[in-house]
Amino acid sequence: MQYEPIKRSLGHVFTGPLLMRKILYSLLDLLLLRTWHVKRALRVISPNLGKEATVLDAGSGFGQYTWRMSRMNRKWKIRGLDINQEHIDECRRFFRAAGMSDRVFFETADLTLLNETESYDLILSVDVMEHIKEDETVFKNFCRALKPGGMLLISTPSDRGCSDVNSGDDHSFIDEHVRDGYGIEEITRKLTVAGFSTVTAKYTYGKPGNISWKMSMKLPVMMLNRTKLLFLILPFYYMLVFPFSLILNTLDVSLTHNTGTGLLVSARK
Repeated sequence: MQYEPIKRSLGHVFTGPLLMRKILYSLLDLLLLRTWHVKRALRVISPNLGKEATVLDAGSGFGQYTWRMSRMNRKWKIRGLDINQEHIDECRRFFRAAGMSDRVFFETADLTLLNETESYDLILSVDVMEHIKEDETVFKNFCRALKPGGMLLISTPSDRGCSDVNSGDDHSFIDEHVRDGYGIEEITRKLTVAGFSTVTAKYTYGKPGNISWKMSMKLPVMMLNRTKLLFLILPFYYMLVFPFSLILNTLDVSLTHNTGTGLLVSARK
């Protein structure tokens, strides 16, 4: 199942006027459960970063997390990196038009080649590491790029049935993934070897979140892979589904999960 073409189509729909991009960010905030978990984690971390923190959005995509962080503190300097030139161009255009180009910057980059030393107070990486085969290299790059005491926050799929992977013979329904998810012990070990002193990982997308994901993300992606004409009926579909997803997402963020198809990982240098 190809997810990136759907993302490109979605980006094209919401390009142009500033309002359209802001609507896209608002929709992603509401629909994507991982955004709920990341927002909550950022609210906990942000008071410890200082008023003039430097932040790296590693794998910035549409720029929705950069947008959120830029509004959390208007003195933070934020740099967004992504390997997709189209994403970078659109983010540059939007943030320049929004009057933030003095404190928000975007560059095309490969995270395996990131070569900075003690530059950031916080590195955020959301749904990126499952796309990168050389993950241990990237973790070392992140550690080197953080200032002493700096924080790394990662949201990534787990190995507990992520994308309908339930056994060694299964594969992720998202073809762009190079791995079908991390185990807590695996990612903790890799981050520790990379140089992080404190690593905390917890499951997200428990039972309520997994149901919400299937309704709000998996089914629409599967339909859109058949024909892009289904974009026309998506608003009506979400009018029916969203109230249920809202309840399920609220439960998922509020509860502690013994297992789940997602991981939220924080690590301190």
